[in-house]
Amino acid sequence: MKSFVFPPWTNKLRVVIGAATVGGLVYAVAFVAYGFSPKTVDVGYQPKQPVPYSHALHAGKLGIDCRYCHSTVERSGFAAIPASEVCMNCHKMVRAASPKLLPVRESVAENKPVDWVRVHDLPDYVYFNHSAHVRRGVGCVSCHGRIDKMEEVHQVAPLSMGWCLDCHRNPDQNLRPLDMITKMDWQPPEDPIAFGQKLREANHINPPTDCSTCHR
Repeated sequence: MKSFVFPPWTNKLRVVIGAATVGGLVYAVAFVAYGFSPKTVDVGYQPKQPVPYSHALHAGKLGIDCRYCHSTVERSGFAAIPASEVCMNCHKMVRAASPKLLPVRESVAENKPVDWVRVHDLPDYVYFNHSAHVRRGVGCVSCHGRIDKMEEVHQVAPLSMGWCLDCHRNPDQNLRPLDMITKMDWQPPEDPIAFGQKLREANHINPPTDCSTCHR
Protein backbone atom coordinates (compact mmCIF):
# COMPACT_ATOMS: atom_id res chain seq x y z
CA MET A 1 0.00 0.00 0.00
CA LYS A 2 1.41 3.38 -1.03
CA SER A 3 1.89 5.83 1.84
CA PHE A 4 0.21 9.23 1.71
CA VAL A 5 2.43 12.20 1.00
CA PHE A 6 1.30 15.73 1.78
CA PRO A 7 1.40 17.97 -1.28
CA PRO A 8 4.07 20.74 -1.34
CA TRP A 9 1.57 23.54 -0.75
CA THR A 10 0.95 22.29 2.81
CA ASN A 11 4.39 23.61 3.74
CA LYS A 12 2.99 27.12 3.28
CA LEU A 13 0.03 26.20 5.45
CA ARG A 14 2.34 25.48 8.37
CA VAL A 15 3.93 28.90 7.97
CA VAL A 16 0.50 30.56 7.91
CA ILE A 17 -0.66 28.71 11.05
CA GLY A 18 2.59 29.55 12.84
CA ALA A 19 2.34 33.23 11.91
CA ALA A 20 -1.30 33.35 13.01
CA THR A 21 -0.42 31.77 16.35
CA VAL A 22 2.43 34.18 17.01
CA GLY A 23 0.31 37.12 15.85
CA GLY A 24 -2.52 36.08 18.15
CA LEU A 25 -0.18 35.86 21.12
CA VAL A 26 1.29 39.28 20.36
CA TYR A 27 -2.20 40.77 20.06
CA ALA A 28 -3.28 39.19 23.36
CA VAL A 29 -0.23 40.55 25.17
CA ALA A 30 -0.72 44.02 23.69
CA PHE A 31 -4.45 43.93 24.53
CA VAL A 32 -3.78 43.07 28.18
CA ALA A 33 -0.87 45.50 28.44
CA TYR A 34 -3.00 48.39 27.20
CA GLY A 35 -5.99 47.39 29.28
CA PHE A 36 -3.88 47.51 32.44
CA SER A 37 -1.66 50.42 31.47
CA PRO A 38 -1.46 53.67 33.51
CA LYS A 39 -3.78 55.27 30.97
CA THR A 40 -6.61 52.99 32.04
CA VAL A 41 -6.34 51.64 35.55
CA ASP A 42 -3.35 53.10 37.38
CA VAL A 43 -4.06 55.48 40.22
CA GLY A 44 -1.69 58.43 40.07
CA TYR A 45 -1.38 58.64 36.28
CA GLN A 46 -0.49 62.28 35.57
CA PRO A 47 0.61 63.05 32.01
CA LYS A 48 2.43 66.24 31.11
CA GLN A 49 0.06 68.69 29.46
CA PRO A 50 0.95 71.22 26.73
CA VAL A 51 -0.44 74.07 28.86
CA PRO A 52 0.12 74.34 32.64
CA TYR A 53 -3.57 74.66 33.46
CA SER A 54 -4.35 74.74 37.19
CA HIS A 55 -7.67 73.28 38.27
CA ALA A 56 -6.82 74.39 41.82
CA LEU A 57 -6.89 77.99 40.61
CA HIS A 58 -9.79 77.86 38.16
CA ALA A 59 -12.16 75.34 39.79
CA GLY A 60 -10.90 75.94 43.34
CA LYS A 61 -9.91 79.51 44.06
CA LEU A 62 -12.01 81.13 41.30
CA GLY A 63 -14.91 78.69 41.71
CA ILE A 64 -15.53 78.14 37.99
CA ASP A 65 -18.16 75.43 37.56
CA CYS A 66 -16.94 72.24 35.83
CA ARG A 67 -19.67 72.60 33.22
CA TYR A 68 -18.34 75.91 31.94
CA CYS A 69 -15.43 74.07 30.35
CA HIS A 70 -16.81 70.53 30.15
CA SER A 71 -20.08 71.71 28.70
CA THR A 72 -21.43 68.41 27.36
CA VAL A 73 -21.15 66.38 30.54
CA GLU A 74 -24.90 66.51 31.28
CA ARG A 75 -26.11 65.70 27.78
CA SER A 76 -23.46 63.55 26.15
CA GLY A 77 -21.48 60.40 26.72
CA PHE A 78 -18.30 62.48 26.74
CA ALA A 79 -17.16 65.38 28.91
CA ALA A 80 -15.96 67.65 26.13
CA ILE A 81 -12.56 69.28 26.38
CA PRO A 82 -13.15 73.03 25.96
CA ALA A 83 -12.22 74.74 22.73
CA SER A 84 -9.40 77.26 22.98
CA GLU A 85 -11.95 80.02 22.35
CA VAL A 86 -13.53 79.17 25.71
CA CYS A 87 -10.20 79.82 27.42
CA MET A 88 -9.81 83.08 25.55
CA ASN A 89 -13.20 84.33 26.73
CA CYS A 90 -11.33 85.28 29.91
CA HIS A 91 -7.74 85.40 28.77
CA LYS A 92 -8.30 88.05 26.16
CA MET A 93 -8.26 90.35 29.18
CA VAL A 94 -6.69 88.30 31.96
CA ARG A 95 -2.95 87.65 31.53
CA ALA A 96 -3.42 87.93 27.80
CA ALA A 97 0.33 88.04 27.10
CA SER A 98 1.36 85.22 29.45
CA PRO A 99 3.94 82.90 27.82
CA LYS A 100 2.17 79.96 29.47
CA LEU A 101 -0.85 80.68 27.27
CA LEU A 102 1.09 80.78 24.02
CA PRO A 103 -0.19 77.32 22.86
CA VAL A 104 -3.76 78.51 23.45
CA ARG A 105 -3.27 81.73 21.49
CA GLU A 106 -1.61 79.82 18.66
CA SER A 107 -4.48 77.34 18.69
CA VAL A 108 -7.01 80.10 18.14
CA ALA A 109 -4.90 81.85 15.50
CA GLU A 110 -4.28 78.64 13.54
CA ASN A 111 -7.73 77.15 14.17
CA LYS A 112 -6.17 73.98 15.55
CA PRO A 113 -6.97 72.39 18.91
CA VAL A 114 -4.46 72.23 21.73
CA ASP A 115 -3.08 68.69 22.02
CA TRP A 116 -4.34 67.99 25.52
CA VAL A 117 -3.46 64.54 26.88
CA ARG A 118 -6.41 62.52 28.16
CA VAL A 119 -6.02 61.52 31.80
CA HIS A 120 -9.05 59.29 32.32
CA ASP A 121 -8.87 57.07 29.25
CA LEU A 122 -10.92 53.88 29.33
CA PRO A 123 -10.12 51.03 26.91
CA ASP A 124 -12.02 51.02 23.61
CA TYR A 125 -13.95 47.92 24.65
CA VAL A 126 -15.60 49.79 27.54
CA TYR A 127 -18.74 51.87 27.06
CA PHE A 128 -19.19 54.75 29.51
CA ASN A 129 -21.73 57.55 29.39
CA HIS A 130 -21.04 60.66 31.46
CA SER A 131 -24.56 62.05 31.21
CA ALA A 132 -26.11 58.81 32.47
CA HIS A 133 -24.16 59.18 35.70
CA VAL A 134 -24.27 62.95 36.18
CA ARG A 135 -28.01 63.16 35.57
CA ARG A 136 -28.65 60.46 38.18
CA GLY A 137 -26.72 62.11 40.97
CA VAL A 138 -23.14 60.87 40.75
CA GLY A 139 -20.88 63.84 41.48
CA CYS A 140 -17.60 64.62 39.75
CA VAL A 141 -15.70 63.90 42.97
CA SER A 142 -16.75 60.24 43.04
CA CYS A 143 -14.65 59.41 39.97
CA HIS A 144 -12.23 62.31 39.61
CA GLY A 145 -11.49 63.23 43.22
CA ARG A 146 -10.95 66.77 44.46
CA ILE A 147 -10.11 68.30 41.12
CA ASP A 148 -10.45 71.72 42.73
CA LYS A 149 -7.28 71.02 44.74
CA MET A 150 -5.14 69.72 41.87
CA GLU A 151 -2.53 71.87 40.20
CA GLU A 152 -2.16 69.10 37.63
CA VAL A 153 -4.95 66.57 37.19
CA HIS A 154 -4.11 62.99 38.02
CA GLN A 155 -6.12 59.79 38.18
CA VAL A 156 -7.40 59.00 41.68
CA ALA A 157 -9.64 55.99 40.97
CA PRO A 158 -8.60 52.67 39.38
CA LEU A 159 -11.43 52.75 36.80
CA SER A 160 -11.34 48.97 36.82
CA MET A 161 -14.33 46.72 36.14
CA GLY A 162 -14.46 45.69 39.79
CA TRP A 163 -14.41 49.31 40.94
CA CYS A 164 -17.31 50.19 38.63
CA LEU A 165 -19.31 47.14 39.68
CA ASP A 166 -18.85 47.95 43.36
CA CYS A 167 -20.53 51.29 42.76
CA HIS A 168 -23.30 49.85 40.60
CA ARG A 169 -24.09 47.32 43.32
CA ASN A 170 -23.92 49.85 46.15
CA PRO A 171 -24.32 53.35 44.71
CA ASP A 172 -25.76 55.04 47.81
CA GLN A 173 -22.55 56.64 49.11
CA ASN A 174 -21.89 58.25 45.72
CA LEU A 175 -25.30 59.84 45.21
CA ARG A 176 -26.08 63.51 45.82
CA PRO A 177 -28.72 66.08 44.83
CA LEU A 178 -28.53 67.08 41.17
CA ASP A 179 -27.79 70.71 42.03
CA MET A 180 -24.69 69.60 43.95
CA ILE A 181 -23.11 67.47 41.22
CA THR A 182 -20.18 69.83 40.59
CA LYS A 183 -19.83 71.19 44.13
CA MET A 184 -16.57 69.62 45.19
CA ASP A 185 -16.81 70.21 48.93
CA TRP A 186 -20.44 69.14 49.34
CA GLN A 187 -21.20 66.96 52.34
CA PRO A 188 -24.47 65.08 52.95
CA PRO A 189 -26.66 66.39 55.80
CA GLU A 190 -26.62 62.95 57.45
CA ASP A 191 -24.95 59.56 57.10
CA PRO A 192 -23.84 59.34 53.42
CA ILE A 193 -25.24 55.86 52.86
CA ALA A 194 -28.56 56.62 54.53
CA PHE A 195 -28.92 59.88 52.59
CA GLY A 196 -27.90 58.22 49.33
CA GLN A 197 -30.43 55.45 49.87
CA LYS A 198 -33.18 58.06 50.14
CA LEU A 199 -32.06 59.64 46.87
CA ARG A 200 -31.86 56.26 45.17
CA GLU A 201 -35.38 55.33 46.21
CA ALA A 202 -36.80 58.76 45.38
CA ASN A 203 -35.21 58.83 41.92
CA HIS A 204 -35.74 55.11 41.17
CA ILE A 205 -32.03 54.49 40.64
CA ASN A 206 -31.16 50.86 39.99
CA PRO A 207 -27.78 50.60 38.21
CA PRO A 208 -27.50 47.53 35.94
CA THR A 209 -24.71 45.02 36.48
CA ASP A 210 -25.04 42.82 33.39
CA CYS A 211 -22.13 42.63 30.96
CA SER A 212 -23.88 44.52 28.16
CA THR A 213 -24.03 47.66 30.30
CA CYS A 214 -20.37 48.39 29.63
CA HIS A 215 -19.43 45.92 26.89
CA ARG A 216 -21.58 46.56 23.84
